[in-house]
Amino acid sequence: MESLNPGQTRDAWDDIAKGYDQFVTPGNFTLGEDALRKAGLRPGMKFLDVAAGSGGLSIPAARLGARVLATDLSPRMLDQLRARATQEGLTLETRAMDGHALDLPSDSFDMAGSQFGVMLFPDMRRGLRELARVVKPGGVALMVVFGSLAKIEFFSFFVRAIEAAIPGFSGPPETPLPFQLQDPEKLRQEMIKAGLEDVRVEQTSASREYQSGSHLWDWLMNSNPVARMIVDEVGLTPEKIRVVQQALDRMVRERAAGRDAAVLTSAINIGIGTK
Repeated sequence: MESLNPGQTRDAWDDIAKGYDQFVTPGNFTLGEDALRKAGLRPGMKFLDVAAGSGGLSIPAARLGARVLATDLSPRMLDQLRARATQEGLTLETRAMDGHALDLPSDSFDMAGSQFGVMLFPDMRRGLRELARVVKPGGVALMVVFGSLAKIEFFSFFVRAIEAAIPGFSGPPETPLPFQLQDPEKLRQEMIKAGLEDVRVEQTSASREYQSGSHLWDWLMNSNPVARMIVDEVGLTPEKIRVVQQALDRMVRERAAGRDAAVLTSAINIGIGTK
């Protein structure tokens, strides 16, 4: 899958910022809060969120009383984040910057974290080193990433739906970037290589509800630019996209089994290390 340059990446995230905030961010709050509590975030701690999106980790951190700086390559994502914070009466700071090269001094945060952010970086190792660099000695680094691709139900639904339009399709030829840290031992080793100690990785899961196939399609198309790149690369015409959406609708209805929504689960790895 072709990589985007920084400018293209920023534009791609800007393009989906509103949809991401609507469809994706609200479902990340519970997981974000759970991860922050496991990492030991306390009121008054100085917390950095790298590749913050519209606040799936920053908003819970601010709710817990931390002094939050949220960074992201996409200014529009940060616009959405500030709007959320204002709506809740939360105080936090935002700054647009590339997580591959944080414009921040070393050893300056009590905790730095990334939820579904650094895992997407083309140079994930560099991003992880940067995240660790800005943590104070004795401070904590937190990574929340997707676990085993075989246990990511929204992706299996996506692949099966595309197969309905393109018989024989079994997924992208290469593992998509969002799943480059799906192996918990790889996540642990990468955090150690970044200069962290006492690294532990907890395997858990997260669930989301989808009311219809179109709801799942909207979530997929706004979750990150990779889904749209897959659609483009496999050559889904508008007619084939309708076939995909119809297939998603059938699968969602089958999973819902008469209930108001279908519940899909995703394997999650939570990595926590000390500098």
